[in-house]
Amino acid sequence: MRAESAIAGIDHALVGVRDLEAARAAWVALGFTVTPRGRHIGWATGNYCIMFDRGYVELLGIVDPAGFTNDLDRFLAEREGLLGIALRSTDSERTARWLAAAGLTPAGPKDLKRALELPEGTVMPAFKLVSVPPATTPGLKAFFCQHLTPELIRRPAWVVHANRAIALQAVVTVAERPGDLAAAYARLFGDGAVQGTADSLAVDTGEGNLLFVTAVELGRLYPGIALPSIAPPWIAALRIGVPSIAETADYLDEKGVRTLPTGRGIAVPPALANGAVVEFVPA
Repeated sequence: MRAESAIAGIDHALVGVRDLEAARAAWVALGFTVTPRGRHIGWATGNYCIMFDRGYVELLGIVDPAGFTNDLDRFLAEREGLLGIALRSTDSERTARWLAAAGLTPAGPKDLKRALELPEGTVMPAFKLVSVPPATTPGLKAFFCQHLTPELIRRPAWVVHANRAIALQAVVTVAERPGDLAAAYARLFGDGAVQGTADSLAVDTGEGNLLFVTAVELGRLYPGIALPSIAPPWIAALRIGVPSIAETADYLDEKGVRTLPTGRGIAVPPALANGAVVEFVPA
């Protein structure tokens, strides 16, 4: 973590879905434990979350078409899939001050709560969000999130997954010229956190990596997988850490889930995960 910025890595990745209940069933079929349903207070969106020891995935859908969707309706008019990430802040006020001092014109912190529907009654997890202009995180829609009630969203039973998943290790984004993004991410995470070539750029956020690649390089990373043809930038894949690729592969094979080998582990095609490639890699 960069102490002066209070930015502590990737908090979660967001997957836009058209049918929350169908999406929940799809990810359960992949061996993930899914939390109870939540609904954002004052917004038109609801979610299911897939919690790991480090990071999580949010399945985000519209539950009230007449309300404020934060542009989710526009995204879903085009496709389902990965639409953005939240970077974790340990202190949203400090993050906002640091961003402002760097000339990055943040907005917030803004308060957000969601109603989480538990069997014993509804609870209200609370967050503070800081948003930034698109140029701050080029190629990637991102914001900063501080959890005020982390104990409400990460119960022990929710981080145990049949497929052995334990961490959100990386988010893979397609960019036209990944190398052009280096300066912006060095500003956020430091020069030593950014490494790249003409075809790819890797950013170590402190907890989890951001990987930017060309469309051609994406095809090399995921051979044999039918990838959509989408104009860059767009987020293509999640890398999920597991203790044993063999055990995860055996579980998915037993459940009849089609996977393909990659240079690092195994991947589930986007047709099975609401438009996202889900790659299991060694933790």
